[in-house]
Amino acid sequence: MNAVRIIPLVLAFLWGFNWPAVKTALSEVQPFGLRMVGLGVGAVLLVLVAALAGRSLKVPRASWGPLAIAGLFNIAGFNLATVFAQLNTSTSRAAILTFTTPLWAIVMAYLFLGERLDRPKAVALAIGLVGIGVLALPLVGGQSTLLGLIFPLIAALSWAAGTVYQKARPIAGDRMVVTAYQLLIAAVVAGIGFTLSGETLPAALSPRVWTALAFHVIGATAIAYLLWFTLLDRLSVGAASLTTFAIPVVGVLSAMALVGDRPTPLDFVGFSAILAAAAVAMFASTPKRIQATQEA
Repeated sequence: MNAVRIIPLVLAFLWGFNWPAVKTALSEVQPFGLRMVGLGVGAVLLVLVAALAGRSLKVPRASWGPLAIAGLFNIAGFNLATVFAQLNTSTSRAAILTFTTPLWAIVMAYLFLGERLDRPKAVALAIGLVGIGVLALPLVGGQSTLLGLIFPLIAALSWAAGTVYQKARPIAGDRMVVTAYQLLIAAVVAGIGFTLSGETLPAALSPRVWTALAFHVIGATAIAYLLWFTLLDRLSVGAASLTTFAIPVVGVLSAMALVGDRPTPLDFVGFSAILAAAAVAMFASTPKRIQATQEA
């Protein structure tokens, strides 16, 4: 059990530091190419690990439709939006705005799954909207671009939509294999964008970018997803919430240390509001029985 408790911290490190890693890679690799290669290699690594572990690589025919739709929202939409977000705003701002995912999941679960919108969730939404409004203030004075707000919110909405969809249409099959196929679908979508946009892969990369890419593909994609599945198998919702909550904090701090992000005091006000809203949303959505198990 001790090893399982460490996994959320490792995931927070991998996915938090992935934000500056992607920002670094974007200095020499174009966005569609980065996602095509990163997601594609990550998918292949997961399939190889699953095969070596003797897991079944088959998915029931009835699950392919839901798997494809979930892959488009959970992986393709999310990853493409986040990469373009980093091209249009600071890494720390992109990480925090993307963390509004729990708020949009509340709204979608209420609209499409009939989940109750109680007072804590309503409070979370209100606080979160205040945070978004604060982060949008620089747009009024022309200090930033509207795309820097739109792309992170698209990423958050896409991930929330995929999460709610999977709750409504569960996908049968091994979790690791199913996610590998979702990564592969997203890589194909990125490949289409790569072809249509006329991007090309660089002939050479600097050691700094190679290091960032290696961390992104091996650590933040392949290894991180393997750990994620371990959590889902053993601890489910509680551990997932802990992991999600830590990611943007690590993302902001690592962006400040590695890519020179310098959030303004107003940014920190917005960051704090969104983190508080997400915390309220997640704990309000966590069954009491699971919370009691964590506290024990």
